[in-house]
Amino acid sequence: MARRRWPGAPCAPVTRIRTARPGDVDQCIGVLASLPDYFTPDTHESARRGLSDHRAWVATRGGEVIGFVLVERRYPATAEITFAAVLRDDQGSGVGTELVDTALATLTEEGVAIVEVKTLDASAGYEPYVATRAFWEHRGFRQVDCIDPLPGWQPGNPAAIYIAAIAPTR
Repeated sequence: MARRRWPGAPCAPVTRIRTARPGDVDQCIGVLASLPDYFTPDTHESARRGLSDHRAWVATRGGEVIGFVLVERRYPATAEITFAAVLRDDQGSGVGTELVDTALATLTEEGVAIVEVKTLDASAGYEPYVATRAFWEHRGFRQVDCIDPLPGWQPGNPAAIYIAAIAPTR
């Protein structure tokens, strides 16, 4: 049944998920820059390179990028989500879930069975990442390890390694 919109009621913002294009890179970096509690400036160049070299999807509203997910294929049956970010005002609206679901559906179609995500471990005691870990856990990702120090990460930032099986592995 279609929803009925009452006269004078505000329209819900329309969000579109699509494959990222080269022209989206600066806006994706802008999303990261708007979230300094999660992404330090030293991560921006890594994301910029990743967006140029790997697969990504963006969420847009009115032509503006409001979130993105970046995936790097590791081996034929494995991949890593290296970045996932949504503007603060749009967090909790389902945009992040839709981005991740789109990426996982595509990866499944392409024969990927295992997907990895790294995030800040609970042992760091950094409150903003409580919701981040919950986000991944609610999407079926399970923590399998903690690496401290993880090469390439700033010292004192233990990495929680999460994986999800998106297809049978045996």
